[in-house]
Amino acid sequence: MAVDEVVLQALIEEKLKPFVKKIDEEAYYAEDFLLALGKAGFFASTQKDEQTVLLDELTIVQETAKVCMTTAFCLWCHLAALTYLRKTDNELLRAKILPLLERGEVLGATGLSNPMKYYAGLEKLHLTAQRIDGGYVINGVLPAVSNLGANHWFGAIAYNGEQEVMIFVNTDHERITLKEKNHFLGVNGSATYTCKFDNVFVGDDYVVAQEASTFVDSIRPTFVLYQIPLGFGVVAAAIEGIEKVKAKQNGCNEYLQVQADELKEKLQHLQALLQALIQSGDITLQAICQIRLQGVYQTLAAVQANMLHNGSAGYIAGSTPSRKLREAYFLANLTPTVRQLEKMTQIAKVAK
Repeated sequence: MAVDEVVLQALIEEKLKPFVKKIDEEAYYAEDFLLALGKAGFFASTQKDEQTVLLDELTIVQETAKVCMTTAFCLWCHLAALTYLRKTDNELLRAKILPLLERGEVLGATGLSNPMKYYAGLEKLHLTAQRIDGGYVINGVLPAVSNLGANHWFGAIAYNGEQEVMIFVNTDHERITLKEKNHFLGVNGSATYTCKFDNVFVGDDYVVAQEASTFVDSIRPTFVLYQIPLGFGVVAAAIEGIEKVKAKQNGCNEYLQVQADELKEKLQHLQALLQALIQSGDITLQAICQIRLQGVYQTLAAVQANMLHNGSAGYIAGSTPSRKLREAYFLANLTPTVRQLEKMTQIAKVAK
């Protein structure tokens, strides 16, 4: 089942494009657009096989990122939350919360930036879990969780003294305190918060996995996969930006080393690699990370080329090329960051 491009583009035109400048400059959170995607059926998975779900949702992320990667990043956060509940063995979460997320009644977030770095040997786990009758008491602080607001759901992982447990919590919990973070170089409209857990009780009904490490192994490839079209969308936008100024200064841009045709060819190559990997049914973390890493470097090259082709016009504050440049640098530092990806791929090469 292919994505309804007409409906998708109509939503982008109506609920996203008019707010892009406000998102970038005033930290506006495009919550209405994200909810509208769900209400239009773009997150529905019940009548699709897994490959179709992935391909459709990748398309939605890419098309959103062409216009606003900040909002596409929020969309990725929501898709990560969907992945947790689609993969969990907890029937209550699948029956009660997953439909709300898929129908666009509520939004979700990942909360796994710190745990992903923990499992990569880069950070300590920030949350602790004390086992009591009927559930866990969670304490600690997550430094940054994006795509949050009132009545939003997100996943988190805490150490209970023996192993890690993964939970799913709502921001409206009275013992969860949110503090907004919006002093980034870009992507300030991502609704990013520090989340403090102060003796937060989470019942067993809201445990995604009692053995979080095993569960993370199962969802990590999809977690990373959904990030790849963030870069694809930015590259596509950069190509459009380059083509738009092709005749600038009597065609002087044709002498620049990086041209739109080269960027198109490389983008199409990566898109084909990703589609083939999904259709093979063998989505390994190593293969996904290689495409993700190539995608980041291609995105950085594309936005730099776009800046050069646009010249001084691109250097004006608030210009589209400068926004795409900042978005690309955020993508390079999105978990797993370029540093993590390089470490993972190089260790994998040595291990062969």
